[in-house]
Amino acid sequence: MILKELAVGMFASNCFIVGSETTKEGIIIDPGADANAILNAVHGLGLTIGLIVATHNHVDHVGALRQVKEATGADYAVHEADVEGMTPAMFGRMLGVVMGGSFKSPPGPDRVLRDGDVIEVSDLKLTVLHTPGHTPGGISLLGDGVLFSGDTLFNFGIGRTDMSGGDYATLINSIVTKLMMLPDDTIVYPGHGPATTIGAERKRNPFLV
Repeated sequence: MILKELAVGMFASNCFIVGSETTKEGIIIDPGADANAILNAVHGLGLTIGLIVATHNHVDHVGALRQVKEATGADYAVHEADVEGMTPAMFGRMLGVVMGGSFKSPPGPDRVLRDGDVIEVSDLKLTVLHTPGHTPGGISLLGDGVLFSGDTLFNFGIGRTDMSGGDYATLINSIVTKLMMLPDDTIVYPGHGPATTIGAERKRNPFLV
C-alpha cells in the first residue's frame, strides 16, 4: 500500500492519499484544504484517483473537495448521516471568513456509505466503520492493519463533541464498541495529529482508561 499523509489548512487536518503498489490507482481521504498540495502529491506518487472519501462533513475535512474532485474526476463518498449540511454555515459565517474565502461548498456524494460497506479501488479494500459522536455520520476506515479514524480517535485524545450533531456518550460508545475491538497493533491515522496504535490508546488514552 502506498500511503502519503498531508497536514493541510489552518486546522492542520490530515489528508491521506492511499494507493495500490501494482496498479497505481488510489483513494483520497479527507481533502480538507490546499487542493494544489493534494493534487501535486497525487501527481508525485503517479496515482490515478478513483474515489474521494470524507470521514465526516466538517469544513476542515472537505474544504478542497470540490476542486480535487473536479481535477481528478473521482467519485465522492460520505456516510448517509452526513450528507446534509455540508456548507460553511454549519460553523457560522465567521468560519467562512477564517477559511480565507477559498472554501467552495462540497458537491453531493456519488456514493452514500453505511456501516460495513467495503470500499474497493483496484486491490485496495477499506471497510467502513460507522463511528458517530463527533458528527452523526462520522466514519473510520479499516484495511490492511491500518485505521483512518477521522475525528473519532486521536493520539491520546478523542474528537470534540460540542458542535452541532456531536454527542460525547455516542462518541465513547463508538470508540469502545468499534475501535477498541481491533488488534493492539492496528496503526491509527487520525484526522489531526500524529499516528498511534489501538494498543497505545487502550492503555493510556485518558478518555478510555
